[in-house]
Amino acid sequence: EVHLVESGGGFVQAGGSLRLSCVASGFTFTTDDYAIGWFRQAPGKEREAVSCLIPADSSTYYADSLEGRFTISSDNAKNTVYLQIDNLKPQDTAVYYCVADPSVCPHDDMNWWGKGTLVTVTS
Repeated sequence: EVHLVESGGGFVQAGGSLRLSCVASGFTFTTDDYAIGWFRQAPGKEREAVSCLIPADSSTYYADSLEGRFTISSDNAKNTVYLQIDNLKPQDTAVYYCVADPSVCPHDDMNWWGKGTLVTVTS
């Protein structure tokens, strides 16, 4: 059974940085060709895909709207994926969810979701 556990959210001032972490269990980054990534949902808005990574081949996806401020990476030995967010803006305030899927990322019906970690950016 796959489990995804996020951490790293919190309060940060605009212009600051955060690194979110997601520890995955139930599959292995180096041997399972799964996709893992991040979605977010801001207050009053629909959930949106942020970034994805296939650790087995290091291919990545980023949403067009991110302005180059987000970087996804993984530590395959720790089965952990990270999302570095720089120059945070108030509009980045959202619950960030770690997601995984045995096929592709992103798509509307990702197979596994974490419980989310809240990022609040103050101006």
